[in-house]
Amino acid sequence: MIAQAVGFALLAAVSPTALIIMAVFLASANPRLTAVAYVIGAFTMTVVMAVVVLYVLRVTGLNLPRGHDPRYGLRLGLGVLALGTAAFLARRKKPAPDPAQPKQGLISRLISRPSARTAFAVGVLVFAPSATFIAAVQVPATARAGVAITALALVLIILITCLAVWLPLLGFLAAPQGTTRVLKAISDWLHAHGKTVAIYAIALCGAVLVVNGALGVAGVL
Repeated sequence: MIAQAVGFALLAAVSPTALIIMAVFLASANPRLTAVAYVIGAFTMTVVMAVVVLYVLRVTGLNLPRGHDPRYGLRLGLGVLALGTAAFLARRKKPAPDPAQPKQGLISRLISRPSARTAFAVGVLVFAPSATFIAAVQVPATARAGVAITALALVLIILITCLAVWLPLLGFLAAPQGTTRVLKAISDWLHAHGKTVAIYAIALCGAVLVVNGALGVAGVL
């Protein structure tokens, strides 16, 4: 059960956006405070949503034997949603920038003035739950496991999902210059290829969820 939850969490951890934003915050005037606030925001959203998803799935009875088909049906639906999102992103063309409004998006506006408050808000927004995160939490939520195993699985899911923010922060605290240099190189590469990485990551997540959900509905799992 834990291995399956960790697998979905690793897919949920793939976030080019989170890494790019961390690179921006670590290059700001007050990198430690800003990056820590960003990490706190990310963990806050992830922890709250993990508890909410766990509670909802338990309340709806998907952890019971009669909930076998519905829970795999949910996973199948999440996979279809992820594949649809990947297809939408692949077909969507990025609009040309408006010189009169260079920062149009909410996250872009928040990043443009880094502070502890705006970094926390960005962490909350960027780490809104994805399909693979919900699928990861669904594993312990619907498993017939004890409280200790369920709690351990949730902790691992949360830590892995937020990997793209807390690991660079630890690296920065240990070796500021080296971490900043590496993150900048990664950020520059992601600026050029981030959309492609995101599309392939979402498509892979969707494919895994569809196959897993279909096998479960068919009674193979």
